[in-house]
Amino acid sequence: MVESRRVIKRSGLFVRRVGPGLALVAICVGFAFALQHVQTSIPPLMASVLLGAILSNLKLVPTWARPGTQFAAKKLLRLGIVLLGTQLAVREVIKLGGPGIAVVAIVVASTFFGTQWLGARLGISRGLSLLVATGFAICGASAIAAMDGVSDADEEEVAFAIALVTLCGSLAIFLLPALAHPLGLQGVQFGQWVGASVHDVAQVVATASTKGTESLKAATIVKLTRVVLLAPMVAGVTFARRRQHPAGDLTKDTRKPPIMPLFVACFLVAIAVRSTGMLSKETLGHIKTYQTWLLAAALVGLGTGVEFSKLRKLGGRPLLLGLISWILIASVSYAGVRIIA
Repeated sequence: MVESRRVIKRSGLFVRRVGPGLALVAICVGFAFALQHVQTSIPPLMASVLLGAILSNLKLVPTWARPGTQFAAKKLLRLGIVLLGTQLAVREVIKLGGPGIAVVAIVVASTFFGTQWLGARLGISRGLSLLVATGFAICGASAIAAMDGVSDADEEEVAFAIALVTLCGSLAIFLLPALAHPLGLQGVQFGQWVGASVHDVAQVVATASTKGTESLKAATIVKLTRVVLLAPMVAGVTFARRRQHPAGDLTKDTRKPPIMPLFVACFLVAIAVRSTGMLSKETLGHIKTYQTWLLAAALVGLGTGVEFSKLRKLGGRPLLLGLISWILIASVSYAGVRIIA
């Protein structure tokens, strides 16, 4: 009985601490989705991070809301990424065949390592270069948020990386369909190119759907195959960081991160569960809705930690990095699609 009362008391304290901030986050998420019905070119995830940043810079996020916004940016984010795993079944990856899977792997690897190499040449911090590389190589804002947990980037760099990947992904919705005919890509080929080169899942759907159902299906399979590489990528970066900090060099403020963060392991479990076929289409539809709302809430939380005055100090070099990274992934993807055609 005493233990039950303690649990209830702790739960009450937790709700009072994070509740007000989560209420603010929920209002912003609702507004972001409502905005999509008015202006379809603005994805809810992009609107969410922008709303959070605007409120923060207008000093409209009171101190009492901060615990809730930080909870959303960290805990809700990880839950959303876990649910993202239910969008991909292993059998869908197998359908791509050896050449298709190889193209996806090459696209992801060349973008991930090439962007970081270029970032170093441009004098951009390792943390920001890593986040931009992850976002462009995998799945946009969701991947950036996942990698943030094992990077050295600050909140402003996270926001800048999300802004870059959102900008380029949004431009792709209009630019890639216009380039399809000149580049000789139609139907399945166009879908494969979009799935391999566009960043956010929603942006992939919006871009590929302009060329029909077959294009959309091909784009979705290729895109979700990229998404599954998020787990080994985060694990690889984490392993590299552990090697940089041998046990003898650790202080109480420098802890080795686990080889694979728990939420990444759960992400893989979610893929395994989806692959069993035990989840109905209706259930998967509900999960996708929850996942989108959770990621939107997380991005509102991330946005509230942004200060535009600090973003301006980053200068134009990160923008150049993002544009070159976008050209890199589009070019490598196009070459891969043409080779396996």
